[in-house]
Amino acid sequence: MRVNHILEAIGNTPLVKFNAIGRESTARIWGKCEFMNPSGSVKDRMALFMIEEAERQGLLAPGGTIVENSSGNTGSSLAMIAAIKGYQCIITMPDKMSDEKQNLMRAFGARVIVTRTDVPADSPESYYSVARRIAAETPGSYYPDQYNNPMNTEAHYRTTGPEIWEQTRGEIDYLVAGIGTGGTLSGAARFLKEKKPGIRVIAVDPVGSVFYEYFKSGILPEPYVYKLEGIGEDYLVKAVDFDVIDDMVQVDDEESFLWGRRVCRQEGLFVGGSSGAVVAGALKIAGKLTAPAEMVVILPDSGSRYLSKMYNDGWLKDNAFSL
Repeated sequence: MRVNHILEAIGNTPLVKFNAIGRESTARIWGKCEFMNPSGSVKDRMALFMIEEAERQGLLAPGGTIVENSSGNTGSSLAMIAAIKGYQCIITMPDKMSDEKQNLMRAFGARVIVTRTDVPADSPESYYSVARRIAAETPGSYYPDQYNNPMNTEAHYRTTGPEIWEQTRGEIDYLVAGIGTGGTLSGAARFLKEKKPGIRVIAVDPVGSVFYEYFKSGILPEPYVYKLEGIGEDYLVKAVDFDVIDDMVQVDDEESFLWGRRVCRQEGLFVGGSSGAVVAGALKIAGKLTAPAEMVVILPDSGSRYLSKMYNDGWLKDNAFSL
């Protein structure tokens, strides 16, 4: 591959067959390695799409400032894009997120503002509210609002979904992905279901998030803090399309970290905890199958962001997680 700049290397990530994990099931599991995008996560796709759309609409001009709230991956993507395109970048993020994420964004030149995790989404202290306030106060700023921006979903409808369809030659029965902003799952699922309506789409949500209970009962539960980063949410975001989701499974912190480490050690794929969550959820579905099936799981980000956490035995012990 030869590119003019690193943004041209976004996408076209490999689809890798699992050979150890899940081999006792009738499903053949494939990992879509989104952690191999330039900044290390699936968020490169939608971040670039949102910024280029904002440029086309005149919402972001040369010398402007990108302001966004992020758990770290979108922030890193935006910081990388800002570095290449010459924008300033300010990211707000909750204090439960890893130091590695903060340092990566700062390495790209972004300003990082850490906010409280344990406050409601509508609190003036939440990372959403702080980002919106900074954007309102900063001349020439653009607030992508990844959780509610339809371009988030559209990016995956145009890129991730078609890639999976091509790489599987249309032989896909299950798509399994985490649900955070909902853009990856919703966009890819919409494309794939247009191609093959019988595809089953499974969303994976962490315990403590609001999506699972809302999907199952229609009741919005009270969220609470969990350790897993990057998926789950404490309010209903507009980027989630519940109509393309066939089922949702719930996973907890411990099984997410455990399976993330297993994917690394057994499949050689250096992934983060959200990937572990997706694999744990996929195995819950695969274990119930009695016929052969082709299952694609989205592996969102790199384990390099969690060396001080899920890959640190001391951190796991301090937080009462099994090794």
